[in-house]
Amino acid sequence: MSHDLTTSTIARQNVLNNPYALSQLENHLALGGLQHEAETIFTKAQVADILDIDERTVDRYLKQFSDELKGNGYRILKGKSLKDIKLAYVDDTNVADIIDPKAPSLGVFSFRAILNIAMLVTESERAKAIRSRMLDIVLDVVAQKAGGHTRYINRRDADFLPSAYREYSYRKVFTNALSCYLDMGDYKYGVYTNKIYQLIFKENAKEYKQILNLSYKDKVRDTFYAEVLKAIASVENGLAEEMKQRFEALGRKLKPSELDAMLQALEENPYLRPVIEDARTKMASRDLSFRDALHIKLESYLQAVPEADFDRFLGETSRSLEEQLSDTETLEVLKRLKDR
Repeated sequence: MSHDLTTSTIARQNVLNNPYALSQLENHLALGGLQHEAETIFTKAQVADILDIDERTVDRYLKQFSDELKGNGYRILKGKSLKDIKLAYVDDTNVADIIDPKAPSLGVFSFRAILNIAMLVTESERAKAIRSRMLDIVLDVVAQKAGGHTRYINRRDADFLPSAYREYSYRKVFTNALSCYLDMGDYKYGVYTNKIYQLIFKENAKEYKQILNLSYKDKVRDTFYAEVLKAIASVENGLAEEMKQRFEALGRKLKPSELDAMLQALEENPYLRPVIEDARTKMASRDLSFRDALHIKLESYLQAVPEADFDRFLGETSRSLEEQLSDTETLEVLKRLKDR
C-alpha cells in the first residue's frame, strides 16, 4: 500500500474490504479470540493484551474512531447475545477474568475490528508488527489471485473484453476522423491520443507507464479498466462525429486549435462528466489497492475499493483473459458486437 495505514482511512478500508486477504490474515496472524455465533470476537481486555496497550488506550481509540470501528464490526452485546456468551464461557478459567458475569453489556471486536484498531494504534510495537505482516499478506493475496501479474488485473473483469472491443472500433472511427478532418502531420495521432488520456485521467501515456512501471513494450490500453475504456470510447466517438460536422460546415479541414477547443468543451460537457469522473475514481482507487500505484493527479478521486470489486477481480467470477477467450458465451458477445 502506498499510504500509511495509521493515517489513511482509504488504505485501511481497502484491507478490510478484501475478503480473500481477511481469510489469510485470520489464519496467519492467529490472534485467538472467542467463538460466538459462528464468529471470532475479542473483548476489550483481549485487544489490549494482543496490542500490548492498556484498556484506557483502547477506550480512547474507540471514542476517536467510533464510526469507523463500528462500521467494521465493533459492537455492544446485550440481552440474549450477552447471556449466551456468558453461559458459553462461565466455566472457562481463561476467560473468567475478561467477562464480568454481572456486567449489563460487553463491548466486542470482530476480527475486522481488531485489524482496524491495529491499523490505528501508533503507541504499540505489536500493532506496528501486525500492520507490517498485514500488508505483506494483502499484497501476496492480490498477486496470487491475479496470477502474479497485477498490471493486467483489469483483464480479469468480465466486462473487459467487450469494452476493449468497443473501444477498438471507436478508436478506428476516431483515427479516420483525424486523417480526414484535421490539418496536421502524422504525429497528430499520438498527440491527440495523449490529449484524450489527459482529458479523462489527467496523465499522458508516458506518465501513466511510469506510475504503473510498464515497459516500453507494454500497451497502455491493455491495462485500462472497462470503465476507462468506455470513457475513452465515448470521447473518441463523440469527437469524431463533431469533427465531421464541423468539417462539412466549414468546407475545410480543422486547425489543431479548433480541435483543442472541441476537446475542452467535451471536458465541460455535463452529459460526459459522470463518465469521466467514474473512470477517474475507478482508476485511482483500484490502482492503489490492486497495483500499489498512486496517481497523484487523481488523488482527490480516491475511494475505498468496495468488496464487490474484490470479487470482480479476485473472486470466482473473475477469470484470466485466456479463460475468457475460450468461453463460447464470451465469444458470442464479441460476435454480436462485431455484427452491429
